[in-house]
Formats: sequence, structure tokens, C-alpha cells
Amino acid sequence: MKKILLTLGLVASFSLAATAQVDAKATNKEAKSTEVKKEASAAAGPAISTDKETHNYGKIQKGANGDCFFTITNTGTEPLVITNAKGSCGCTVPTWPREAIAPGKSASMKVTYATNRVGKINKSVTITSNAKNAPVKVVKIAGEVLKAAPEDGAPVKKETTAPLMKN
Repeated sequence: MKKILLTLGLVASFSLAATAQVDAKATNKEAKSTEVKKEASAAAGPAISTDKETHNYGKIQKGANGDCFFTITNTGTEPLVITNAKGSCGCTVPTWPREAIAPGKSASMKVTYATNRVGKINKSVTITSNAKNAPVKVVKIAGEVLKAAPEDGAPVKKETTAPLMKN
């Protein structure tokens, strides 16, 4: 009797394990199907893509040209409209394309950084559009503005301290 119960228990356990594996495979297929549908729906409509996520100026002199450009491409199936582009502070000013970007086409966005400020650059520009994949996209600028070098032949002013006078 014990052998029969043990045998029935093992058969039931193997049956349940086999059924669970089939269910797991079906669940994986359903998940993959859902991912494919999401990707297909993301491609339908406008989609935004940029040529780079960050523009690095490197080290530039104070007062140097602070212009850089980002290429914005519509990788979707409908026109892409950029409704706004805003710098993270007043020293970072974007100029974005006002007309719609057709599917498969690109346009340029100019970002001007005010290089009259010495120090590290770590700013961002937030692009707002009708893109299905990223209605709000952030690109960045980085680098460092160095003090302007003195002109050739110009005397370099050294800071001096006056000697202390004893009474």
C-alpha cells in the first residue's frame, strides 16, 4: 500500500512540474509578444532621436564662442513638432526648429552657452515635443571655461601686499 501511494505521489509531482514548465513557456511567449507590440506602437507616430546626448566643449577660454549644435531626427512615422526647448539656466539658450520635422528627416538645434563665466560647465536642455518615445528629452552640455589669457605684451598685474609698518 505504501508503494502504491508513493508511486501515485511521484506521478502527481512530475505531472504538476511538467504543467508548470508548459505554463512558464506560454507566459514567456506572451511577454515577448507584448514587447513586440509595444515596440511597434512606439514606432507609430512621431519619434525623437538626437545625434548625441552630451556636447563636450572641453576646455575653452573665457569669451570664446559658446555655440554647439544637436541634430534632431524624426525616427517615427508622423511629423515631429518640438513645442519647447529650455536651458537649465539663463546662461544656456537653445534655438530649436519651429517647423515640423517630417518622418526620416533631421533638423538642427543650436545651443549657446554664455562663456563669460569661468568654471565647469554642466548644463542641460529639456526638449518638449509630441514624440511618442520621449515627449520630454534632455540633452546636456559640459566642459570648462578657463580664465582668459593676457594679451601678448600686456603686463601681468601681480598682487602685492604692503609691508607692515612698525610704530
